[in-house]
Amino acid sequence: MPHKDDARQGAPGKAAGGKSRWAMMALYALTSACPTVGGQAVMEGVMMRNGDTYGLAVRQADGEIIARRLPWFSLLRYDWLKKPFLRGFPILLETLVNGIKALNRSVEVVAQGQEEEISGWHLVVTMLAALLMAIGLFVVVPHLLSLGMLWLNLGGDVEGLTFHLWDGFFKCCIFMGYIKAISYVPDIRRVFQYHGAEHKTIHAFESGDEVTAASAARMSRLHPRCGTTFLLFVICISIILHAVLVPALLALHTPQGAVAKHALTIFFKLLLMVPISALAYELIRYAARLPQGPLASILRAPGLALQKLTTYEPDESQLEVAVVALREALGPEAGENVRTVPYTAQ
Repeated sequence: MPHKDDARQGAPGKAAGGKSRWAMMALYALTSACPTVGGQAVMEGVMMRNGDTYGLAVRQADGEIIARRLPWFSLLRYDWLKKPFLRGFPILLETLVNGIKALNRSVEVVAQGQEEEISGWHLVVTMLAALLMAIGLFVVVPHLLSLGMLWLNLGGDVEGLTFHLWDGFFKCCIFMGYIKAISYVPDIRRVFQYHGAEHKTIHAFESGDEVTAASAARMSRLHPRCGTTFLLFVICISIILHAVLVPALLALHTPQGAVAKHALTIFFKLLLMVPISALAYELIRYAARLPQGPLASILRAPGLALQKLTTYEPDESQLEVAVVALREALGPEAGENVRTVPYTAQ
């Protein structure tokens, strides 16, 4: 049953720009994580996932909230892929696909005031472009900078530990610098506010109390299952595995010439993303489920601190959108516990 929103402060009149979308795609490509009930921010809205469905809610420039419940594209069709330490990489890929699809839909709703179908080729090209941008920023560039430290006699070659310590250091610096830089883009800053609204709404839902914009406003904008925390685990695990496995590989086979050796190393690092993402996924689940205590605080603290860069305090209108997205994701399960403002369900 369609609902119409009352007069509220709407989204910015200017549609989200292409640069903003590409910036978020690169960020999603290496930071997306997938809890049972979770989500992500999109342009002027929020996507919430619940099992095999997700709800997408977007506020148009006229203040109306447009929402839709959609099926979640999943790669976990076989039971063996759902096993611990095997599920991490497929979940990362499927979350990337669904996240970019939701992001594209939100941009179209904001820009045109209506939703359009996204062709398969468009999604594939978009995902590949986001992956290439993420790989270039967070894999190739740190490797080249670490190689520069070798040339400056401030570090060793890929066979040594110092190279991989520099590599991890540069990954962290590039990631944090990237987030800080794009946060100055007005569209992205609003996305970070919706990111905070998503976290607050999930906290309100997990509390078991009634979920409204007002109840969500009282919650923390930081959440231990965020994809930001996932990336930190990826970086930490990659430093360890790269330091152990890259020298082992080169001991078995070292190509002739420095260029070939470093090209092989980068390719090997890309292959290691599969086990690294699997380990990081299990670690983030473990950290999120730990009861409050010293170990839980130690594991969660770095990710929560980094979330202060990727989330901003949302306003009431943004929290309203997040609650609508949650209701659409839950469907009949929401009952009377999730109370929303009027919106249009498509």
